[in-house]
Amino acid sequence: MPSFDIVSEVEAHEVTNAVDQASREVNQRFDFKGTNAKFELKDGVITMSAPADFQLKQMLEILRLKLSKRGIDVACLKVEEPVVTGQTARQVVTLRQGVDGELGKKIQRQIKDSKLRVQAALQDKQVRVTGKSRDDLQEAIALVRKGGYDLPLQFTNFRD
Repeated sequence: MPSFDIVSEVEAHEVTNAVDQASREVNQRFDFKGTNAKFELKDGVITMSAPADFQLKQMLEILRLKLSKRGIDVACLKVEEPVVTGQTARQVVTLRQGVDGELGKKIQRQIKDSKLRVQAALQDKQVRVTGKSRDDLQEAIALVRKGGYDLPLQFTNFRD
């Protein structure tokens, strides 16, 4: 029976490369000379630190630019509010991965309400869609793409 998976993933190696490039650019820029501004990547969480709040905004724009050049959708970023303490400001940016339960249920509901002849099942961090024909599955993909979800979705593991 034909099926495919709806997932939300980012390639960790590309994220590492983008953070390294952003870090190099911050170290070379004149307006960041001697400021000790830096990026730290650990387990899908990017921590930015700089002496001032406005520099964090510039660093965030640099990071977004480098991620998009590497083919990573910046909609997967969850940017938290900057925390200013004394002479340093820190901001945490989390990479959202996987289809969580709430989003998975929305996708299931959308597919079920569309009256397509496919079934959607939530499995761990993905949604598996199965149907009798390839055409039905392609219609389901088109339907989910139009859904306008706030998380970038990929369609993988298409089996005929």
